[in-house]
Amino acid sequence: MTDPAVPIDTPEIPDKLFFRIGEVASLLAVEPYVLRYWETEFRSLAPKKSGTGHRLYRRKDVELLLKIKQLLYEKRYTIEGARQSLYNESKAIKPKTPERKQADLFTPDPWAGIRSELSSILEILK
Repeated sequence: MTDPAVPIDTPEIPDKLFFRIGEVASLLAVEPYVLRYWETEFRSLAPKKSGTGHRLYRRKDVELLLKIKQLLYEKRYTIEGARQSLYNESKAIKPKTPERKQADLFTPDPWAGIRSELSSILEILK
């Protein structure tokens, strides 16, 4: 069964740590200047730079670029619409931290029972 969010013709991402901009551009079938433009429009897309200034994309960057390309080219979203879609998706994925109830703030010390038992044992040993 395939994921409906991922198109059938998604290219296979090679098993590498870093990809250069030319590799990513050929993988996505877009020009390198498109990738550089998307970097300016999507804050979550921030490839590292090598010592010589070359962009080095990680696997998660390439996956994000594939998602951006799908939103822009296949679903025909605008840049703002794609940005909003990615934001909503990331917001839905993040687990919510449990809220502390007022009663939780006044729970008794869980070690209190152990302390009292140890105190009584100490009294017996004296």
